[in-house]
Amino acid sequence: MSFDPMAVAIDWLDAYRAGDIEAILEMYAEDAVVHCGCGCGGIKTITSREALRAYWIDRLREHPASKLDDLNPSHNDGTIISYITTTGVMSARFAFDAAGRIKELNCNPSH
Repeated sequence: MSFDPMAVAIDWLDAYRAGDIEAILEMYAEDAVVHCGCGCGGIKTITSREALRAYWIDRLREHPASKLDDLNPSHNDGTIISYITTTGVMSARFAFDAAGRIKELNCNPSH
C-alpha cells in the first residue's frame, strides 16, 4: 500500500470542515459509491459524479463538520472516522482503491 488510509480520512475531514467541495470530490475514485444513512432524508446510495457533487453541496450547507471524535483502522486497509456535525456524532467507514482514492464510504450516526 503506497498511502496511509488514516491520513486520507483526516485529509477528507479537513476538506469537509473547510467546505472545500473540489478537494473533497478529488478524493473519490471515479466509480465511488457512497451509502448515506445520516441526515440524507433516509438511506441513500450515491453512485454518479453528479449525484456525489449534489450530495456534498447539501452536506456542506446542512451538516457542516467540526472536530474529530475518533479515528481507527478498519478491515481491508480501510479507516473508520467519527466526527461532530450539527446533528451529532457521525461515523464514516472508508474503503480505498490502490491509489488511495475513496472507493466506498458508509456514513451513519455514531452509536
